[in-house]
Amino acid sequence: MSAIASYQNCSGQGMFRHCKTTARLIRNAKEIAPVTHLPTTPLSAVSSNVRTNIVMKNDVVDPHQLEAIFQKKRSLRSKIRKELKNMDPIQRSQEDTAIQDIVLESSWFKASRNICAYISCASLREVDTSRIVSDILSNQTDGNGQMRKKLYVPRVEDKNSNMRMLKISAVKDLVANSMNILEPSLLDSDGNQCEDVMQASEPVDLFILPGLAFERSGGRLGRGGGYYDVFLKKYQKLAQEQKWKQPLLVALSYSLQVVDEESIPVTPYDVPVDALVSPRGFIPISPVAIERCD
Repeated sequence: MSAIASYQNCSGQGMFRHCKTTARLIRNAKEIAPVTHLPTTPLSAVSSNVRTNIVMKNDVVDPHQLEAIFQKKRSLRSKIRKELKNMDPIQRSQEDTAIQDIVLESSWFKASRNICAYISCASLREVDTSRIVSDILSNQTDGNGQMRKKLYVPRVEDKNSNMRMLKISAVKDLVANSMNILEPSLLDSDGNQCEDVMQASEPVDLFILPGLAFERSGGRLGRGGGYYDVFLKKYQKLAQEQKWKQPLLVALSYSLQVVDEESIPVTPYDVPVDALVSPRGFIPISPVAIERCD
């Protein structure tokens, strides 16, 4: 059985044990072709440039409206999780291959120097990123030792939606967390502190994002913890303060995760994606994505 087959055939509670196989899968990649209850918040504290189902009153978000939207999100999450659980393993493997092929062959990926990407885990039924991660790690320097690509991956800090993105140089910089999901250690394999992307001297060019459901207009439904939305808002603010170009936000999606427009309830706390990659191709959404894919 190939590495990708053994990875994708994990099921049930045993799937958590197989998240560690991500490391092995990344090494072998070249051989194969949570609900947050938010308080009443001033409008000035949240984003206003996305479609929202929230009606503002006196420039304040009504927590009762938020709770109704959270309930709709919970229902959609439950539906998509069931569909992902029942997804045919062969189709899943084929779609993983197609999605990663599109990313690896794209001009916007090849041109990106600093990249934030998630480490996929079978128990979460996320689109596989092992070949993408392997490609970045194998292209960190050129023939003259000059830095070509940097990879930052997520590390969950607590249950309050706090997440960091730390630089890794090799798969051995990853460790299993309490849920047996691979994350970067605070120290790399040489004992040096891993660089935090929020303290990096250069901007991130590309974020490769997971999720449960996506709209072709940019709507993204996460898992309920708010980790990515909170982090992305912080990074976008940093980029604005540093006068850097905003990064390209690209989500990876199985076919069944692409839902009809306005299926995903949206609040001002939600960060839309710039583009979507599904097995059918690259879908540019924002002006940033349209410009980058020209």
